Amino acid sequence: MYLNDPDPLSVLLKRLSLNAEVYVNGDFCGTWAVDTSGSRRIPFHLIGSGEAWLHIGDEKQKLQTHDLVIFPRDHQHIISNNAVKPSAQSVNLPMTNDGETTNMVCGFFEFKNAMINPLLDALPDVIHLQAKHADGNTSLKLIDLMILELQNARAGCYTVVDQLAYLLFIEVLREQVASDTLDSGLLLALFDARIGRALNAIHQAPETAWSLEQLAELAAMSRSNFADKFTKLVGTSPIKYLLSWRMVIARKMLITSDISIAEIAEKSGYDSEASFRKAFKQNQGEAPGAVRNSALAG
Repeated sequence: MYLNDPDPLSVLLKRLSLNAEVYVNGDFCGTWAVDTSGSRRIPFHLIGSGEAWLHIGDEKQKLQTHDLVIFPRDHQHIISNNAVKPSAQSVNLPMTNDGETTNMVCGFFEFKNAMINPLLDALPDVIHLQAKHADGNTSLKLIDLMILELQNARAGCYTVVDQLAYLLFIEVLREQVASDTLDSGLLLALFDARIGRALNAIHQAPETAWSLEQLAELAAMSRSNFADKFTKLVGTSPIKYLLSWRMVIARKMLITSDISIAEIAEKSGYDSEASFRKAFKQNQGEAPGAVRNSALAG
């Protein structure tokens, strides 16, 4: 069987260049408190063994062995050994090295391309996957594999663990949709049999001059019903989404390639470089040349 018709989520994750990295596998003992927010990425923490407490604002949650927490929008948080919220001054200080030990794996997910918010905006500030409620779930199996790989530390361990984290993030997205807790958002739209087909067409061929009629036909819906459902799920009209997606792809090309702005305009579906420059600045808030110059300087 040839896999020549990728599903909408797979296409989007590839286009947005999803990356996963584990950077800490440590034993925390005694009195300790960590806060990894502020990186503008998507941090996650996995309790390998022992227990800890998650503090978000005035709320707290107990974390137990193989529990996973993810912060889709890099929400401020503290994870510590104590149910009492630590003071700001005591966060990220050296541990006291006495008392109970908790093994914690820390990492992050990151979209190297822009425009991650539409995919994640319907998700909660924190996703807490509790191992005791995930018996037999694919996510728990991936967590078990990650812990085992870190414990064995065989050659290639770092790469294997990062790839397992990548798979784990996709599985968590699947489970969020399957939980029926989402009522709108791009993520839910990607899983919709009809709207997903239209989104897939936009993501795979943004240079095409898609009309509302053509996209509705792909979704096997009337134009009005398609436009209404698309807007309700995604939060914007099909044509406005097409424009935004074109800008995402254009920005990626400006940053990662050396092809001319005229070529990028053509690949983004514009008949002229001038019209592309105008649309890009209106959508992105800066000119294409400024984006490219910033990338070269960086």
